[in-house]
Amino acid sequence: MSDGDALEPAAHWFEPLADHLGSAYLRYSFTKGTRQEVDYVMSALGLEPGMRVLDVGCGPGRHAHELGRRGVRVHGIDISTRFVELARADAPPGATFERLDARSMTFDEEFDAAICLCQGAFGLMTVDGHDQTVLAGIARALRPGGRLALSAFSSYFVVKHWPESEFDADTGVNHERTAIRNEAGESIETSLWTGCYTPRELRLLCVAHGLEVTAVNSVEPGAYRTEPPSVDTAEFLVLATRSSSGPDCVDDVP
Repeated sequence: MSDGDALEPAAHWFEPLADHLGSAYLRYSFTKGTRQEVDYVMSALGLEPGMRVLDVGCGPGRHAHELGRRGVRVHGIDISTRFVELARADAPPGATFERLDARSMTFDEEFDAAICLCQGAFGLMTVDGHDQTVLAGIARALRPGGRLALSAFSSYFVVKHWPESEFDADTGVNHERTAIRNEAGESIETSLWTGCYTPRELRLLCVAHGLEVTAVNSVEPGAYRTEPPSVDTAEFLVLATRSSSGPDCVDDVP
């Protein structure tokens, strides 16, 4: 058992939701574009077999598994015990997983690249600056020159296209009520909170943590591409590189 596995239960609101979903998470349409997303990320980050990649908020391991099948050595972390169990169950060689709160990462210049996709930890850690804590841990985990691909939900999209949701303009956090079904088809109603961002905010956060942004692209699940930010796609994909000089400032981010 790893240190991450020793976390106390219910360290985050997402855990009971993930426990209920289990493998049914992979039934959702937004999980069906894994291969295309990995195709793009492999190219954008210059990943090659043998490189070591950290998958932050790996869920049941869909991106990590695809990277592992391509010869990348990937280590996935997730706060959900259930998701980590699913990820480990049929992991390809070279893909490892542990239960770990992304706010508590202590990796130090161990990875050639990192991914944090589909609101994997970043965007779910919305209280008291926890998204900044997650990003700082990711930056610290990368070797100088290491690359990052991170997705974030768009504030623009929520305001323009999602009037039925409850978007807090002060905090940038979106709240929605939705029903989720487990493997047996049993449904529960739950709340989802998602931190939403503009490209400017994402660039400022990255700079503050020693990450040089090379692109912010407008993307959708299963349709990662090189496209300038717009107000009409749900997610932004940040591509960045860890600088050798380290963060400019980790406490003073607007």
